[in-house]
This record gives sequence, structure tokens and C-alpha cells, in this order.
Amino acid sequence: MSISSERKKELVRQFQLNEKDTGSSEVQIAIMTERIQNLTEHLRKHPHDFTTRRGLFKLIGKRRRLLNYLQTENLDSYRRLIKALGLRY
Repeated sequence: MSISSERKKELVRQFQLNEKDTGSSEVQIAIMTERIQNLTEHLRKHPHDFTTRRGLFKLIGKRRRLLNYLQTENLDSYRRLIKALGLRY
């Protein structure tokens, strides 16, 4: 259910703002999106795993708050990120 360190490094490289950036909103949202996709697949196989469902909902809410922050701070970056990740807005 968690993502591998190699996949996390790929996401950081893809969405970082500069070479030392590992924690910007864009990077965090990309990592959360990957985790949400993994949890969604897990719940398709195990529909009665309510603890994972609760964690998924909390993660979706956290990502939504970060997306709202990014939208107010940098609209162009928000739009690029939404398009790259294939999210609805």
C-alpha cells in the first residue's frame, strides 16, 4: 500500500521546483496522489477494510487542503499539477 522509495524519488524529481526541493506543495500532492491510487486499488480487493478506508479519506482531505493552498498561492502551478496528475478541479 505504501510507495517504494524509488517511485517517491521519481515523483520528487518530476515535480520539484529546484534541485534541492523535496517538500514543496507540488511534490507533496504528487506523493499523496500516488498513495491514494494505491489505497484505492487495495480497497477494490478488500472492500471491508474500514480502517484503510478511513485513512484514505483523511489523505484525500489533506491533499484537497494542499490543492486549495496551491490554488490561492500560485494558480499556474496548480493548473499544471492538476493536468499532470490527471485530477479533476
